[in-house]
Amino acid sequence: MSTAADAIVVERTQAIAARLERVIEVAREVILGKEPVIRLSLACVLARGHLLIEDFPGVGKTTLALVMARVLGLKLQRIQFTSDLLPADILGVSVYDRDRGEFSFCPGPIFAQLILADEVNRATPRSQSALLEAMEEHQVTVEGATHRLPEPFFVIATQNPSHQIGTFPLPESQLDRFLMRVSLGYPDSAAERTLLKGRDRRELLADMPAVLGPEQLLAMQKHLQRIHVSNALLDYLQDILNYSRRSPDYISGLSPRAGLGVLRSARAWAMLHGRSHVLPEDVQKVLSSVIAHRLTTLEQEAQVPPQSLIERLVRAVPVP
Repeated sequence: MSTAADAIVVERTQAIAARLERVIEVAREVILGKEPVIRLSLACVLARGHLLIEDFPGVGKTTLALVMARVLGLKLQRIQFTSDLLPADILGVSVYDRDRGEFSFCPGPIFAQLILADEVNRATPRSQSALLEAMEEHQVTVEGATHRLPEPFFVIATQNPSHQIGTFPLPESQLDRFLMRVSLGYPDSAAERTLLKGRDRRELLADMPAVLGPEQLLAMQKHLQRIHVSNALLDYLQDILNYSRRSPDYISGLSPRAGLGVLRSARAWAMLHGRSHVLPEDVQKVLSSVIAHRLTTLEQEAQVPPQSLIERLVRAVPVP
């Protein structure tokens, strides 16, 4: 790439980062004290991934999803997952039109730009699996007919901890469809005091402006491929993947899909910070959110490895 082309990419990347900072500024007025999670969520959108938010009820999982839809200017559909939810309730059904003498397809709530799958692990595996084709192919198949979903298409799923009553844990194959998994946690003391003294978060949502629109978001997602990745950075990423496959800490290592997810996420993190190239620090910032739900440890209770094991992985792999 020529020097002039490099300069254009740098200028464009910095302009995108400035616009994204405005998105973050507006979002953190509602999601108090959780800027790192906001940045990870935004990086997930930019990388064309899907986001899983796991935490206890009442800490703001649903609010974060609503904030993302509002600031990005996306059409939102919320699907409340319950034990009696059926796949047709998500995808839609074919209804016989007596006047026309034929069946016509009535789209379900999956036909939106941002899907909030609320408490996804309270539905049965059959209903959970209705999301698989949509998340992977951006299309759904109903009665042999394929229907494309709108672009951009982004799923934010929330789930309660699996030990709570009435939950159906997501299988590994479905967890792998989520690019990132994040947790909000409890707010710090200052943020909680502001929350208690301030306006209701839903009232703030009603007044929140849309900073971006679908076309702008698609353009940013397309620009992501122009964020440069050096051969040394690819060596570093492959060393991380190989370490996870050799390490006795894990039953199985990271897949090539996981490696691609880390790379896309690191590119998005670099673009968020106005850089047209990826640094090892970008990989380290997104690594835990991208790989924690994809690794299984030898410990009986762990579907997700302890943070200490991921930190050990980062320390074990030399930075180029």
